Amino acid sequence: MLDRWQGTMNLVAPNTLAEVWTRHVADGAQLVALAPKDVKVWVDLGSGAGFPGLVVAALLAGKAHVHLVESNLKKAAFLRETARAMGVAVTVHAVRAEAVVGSVVPQADVVSARALASLTELLTLAAPLLKSGAIGLFPKGEKAELELTQASESWKVKTSFHPSRTDPAARIVRIEGLQELRSNA
Repeated sequence: MLDRWQGTMNLVAPNTLAEVWTRHVADGAQLVALAPKDVKVWVDLGSGAGFPGLVVAALLAGKAHVHLVESNLKKAAFLRETARAMGVAVTVHAVRAEAVVGSVVPQADVVSARALASLTELLTLAAPLLKSGAIGLFPKGEKAELELTQASESWKVKTSFHPSRTDPAARIVRIEGLQELRSNA
């Protein structure tokens, strides 16, 4: 499906297609090991080509419901078609994250996003879920610590870093608990 749809829209960087299993699938699959064992609801923001959302949905089939949030209508159509072809039940929300998080999906056990935004922006988007107890799992590159430093100017978080199994320079930022720091303005 990825090969077929990649020809009509840019789902992943073309130079990573040859490494789809190690670069994209395994990268998403590693998040499941960092999630609570009893996860029932998982929200993936900016799902794009379905990494990690569709991979998580396949691995947790029958155990958890995965919500894929993708504002690009063509990518949302790809996600629906691919989920159908894979035989996994997901809910695709073809809107911006702000329209779903905290309202349409008021609670979750896990919220994830890969290559969507800076950690500060991710925390802002995911705040309603993180504040109500969700765990955040955010794959980040070699600048993960810098992003956390920047995010700590606005947010108080309990964070742990986990090495990526697919990229020695990358880390997965696991967020538990979130509090907004009061502005001095």
